[in-house]
Amino acid sequence: MGVRQIRVVPDEVLRQKAKKVPAIDASIKQLINDMIITMRQANGVGLAAPQVGVSLRVIVIEITENEPFAIVNPAVVKRSGERIVVEGCLSVPGYQGELKRSEKVIVKGLDREGKKMRINATELLAQALEHEIDHLDGILYTDRIGSEGKLYKIEEASSATGF
Repeated sequence: MGVRQIRVVPDEVLRQKAKKVPAIDASIKQLINDMIITMRQANGVGLAAPQVGVSLRVIVIEITENEPFAIVNPAVVKRSGERIVVEGCLSVPGYQGELKRSEKVIVKGLDREGKKMRINATELLAQALEHEIDHLDGILYTDRIGSEGKLYKIEEASSATGF
């Protein structure tokens, strides 16, 4: 299929709780491939299936020094610490915001072959994991900006990190 359309607010699929993937078959593997292509074309760091209109619990992430990877049915099993970050979102174009994210997270799920995986993450990877898993629960980063946080309008050509 290839590049898919990235859904933007106020698209309703972004607010739905995504369904658990019952089995990793050829259609899920194709979805993962399409999501990686779409994320790269949009210069994103991560992408969740709802962002391409598919309400399933699948995310892909590519941090510059790593190969892209997918997690099916991801769940945060532990969070620790707290830090203020600036992030943007491919589904909320033209904005970035300051919000609190965890310093460290442990996430479990399945890889694209259905094998169990566990990731201990810090810094940008931890932030990306939290951001993408939020998408699977219908939560946008703008929902996490509290009274202390800020939302900024940015230039479209800005180099803000997009998930």
